[in-house]
Amino acid sequence: MLAGEKWALISVYNKAGIVDFAGAITSMGWKIIASGGTAKALMAVGIQVRDVADLVGGGAILKHRVVTLSRELHAGLLADVNDPEQVAEMQNLHLPIIQMVVCDFYPLLDAITAPDATIDSVVELTDIGGPTMVRSAAKGNRIVVCRFEDRQIVLDELIRNGYVSEDTRQNLRARAEFVVAEYCLDSARFHSDGQFDGLIGERTMVLPKGENGHQRPSAFYTVRSDDPFGLGEFRIIEGTRLSYNNYADVDRLLQTLAHIVEGWRRNFRTEPAVAVAVKHGNACGAAVDYWDNFHIVVKKTVTGDTRAVFGGLVACNLPIPEGIAEVMITAGMMGANQKFDGVIAPEFTNAAIKLLSRRGGRCRIIQSPPFFKAITLDTGRKMRQVRGGFLYQPNYLFVPDFNDAGNEGGMHLIGKRNEEIEKDLLLAWAVGSTSNSNTITIVKNGMLIGNGVGQQDRVGAAELAIKRARDAGHADKLVGAVAYSDSFFPFPDAPEVLINAGIRAIFSTTGSVNDEVVRKLCASKNVTLYQLPDDAARGFFGH
Repeated sequence: MLAGEKWALISVYNKAGIVDFAGAITSMGWKIIASGGTAKALMAVGIQVRDVADLVGGGAILKHRVVTLSRELHAGLLADVNDPEQVAEMQNLHLPIIQMVVCDFYPLLDAITAPDATIDSVVELTDIGGPTMVRSAAKGNRIVVCRFEDRQIVLDELIRNGYVSEDTRQNLRARAEFVVAEYCLDSARFHSDGQFDGLIGERTMVLPKGENGHQRPSAFYTVRSDDPFGLGEFRIIEGTRLSYNNYADVDRLLQTLAHIVEGWRRNFRTEPAVAVAVKHGNACGAAVDYWDNFHIVVKKTVTGDTRAVFGGLVACNLPIPEGIAEVMITAGMMGANQKFDGVIAPEFTNAAIKLLSRRGGRCRIIQSPPFFKAITLDTGRKMRQVRGGFLYQPNYLFVPDFNDAGNEGGMHLIGKRNEEIEKDLLLAWAVGSTSNSNTITIVKNGMLIGNGVGQQDRVGAAELAIKRARDAGHADKLVGAVAYSDSFFPFPDAPEVLINAGIRAIFSTTGSVNDEVVRKLCASKNVTLYQLPDDAARGFFGH
């Protein structure tokens, strides 16, 4: 092999775009090594290719299980180009020093997620040669391209400079190791049936601080996901970077908003207008209604608890024009303007952005995906680090169906069904089941008026919900309101507190030895009671 030759090894499962890339680098003097389908695809359009078989002394063996696993090829990837002895040895062996690898892997995840997946079918699509080549190239400080979008980065630098910088090589090396690690984790997770697991992500945002100022460095990482509502899909169009606490609050906003929408979707066969305000992880304002009443929904949300909403984040699932922004900052403020830490919506007019903005970019204007009104529940796994390990569970996906209330085998009902009550109970449930437990949530006419979160006992949660409603100026709304409890009542004292405040309907679970006592209390006070078993419907969250 002549000194100074530039060799690229190309081996891709997905051939999309590879002809264009190969043509571009050959026009810059690169020579190509390839095998199998990749070689055929390139030769079919007239690109000269040296077959791997020629390099390693034979073609694919064992029904194509072994193609690139050879010392000759890996010598070309691992030889230290800064070591004259190694370079001379490669010359004596007549082996090329391969300076670039373009490689993707067999679609292992597709095999794993296939409905008819078996150990044999997954093993058959487990790539060994690809990850091995990529890791050898990474160790040898070669140009490693294992992601489609990185091809253009490499081409741009080659065209501009004639070489790929050390910084870019290092970034590509790190990505190669990341891609291989993710690939291997998928395999380990599948073959162990979940005994081995982990979380792997890519840092996409360095944050100004952690949960507290001294907790630095902090960052936001995205994980591989096809979720169109993942936080990485939201774009800041005005204001400063989100903080650690902002990201946590946005996540909770999405959880609450998605449950409200899904509750209406399943119970009333429609997607409603929704707005939710969150402060320190818990909803302090929320409302739901039909699209035509969006301005009312926003007003009810920001006036749910103006003291708590101040400095919080608000999410709406419909676009925000100037008129809605005006309502957001003035409703219930008696001449002053409400201040938000951030506002999320599918779209904002320029006038709305101007109204919502704060000095120093302290109100982040965040554009959600345009189809935000159709948000779905987060089906992603929930993983939480604890000291010495992490906890895992599926996400909270329960949604009550009031259509079976009172039917045999359905929701237990004391009293008569009422659609307006059920709409309010759905909002109360969606807020309460996504707030820190223990929680009692109170709603009136599609508006959150009191959220008693994070209490150690149910009486305290009931008293706190009532207090927050009264402190927020909603004492008159307590009469005829509804309440949700995120678990069963161990004694009748908590429901009695709610009933004495004027609550006319309650949604809770069963599982207490005093369930019948609670039912008799509600019946005697003419309070409608909806119940489901605790194992199916408990709404604990945020422990």
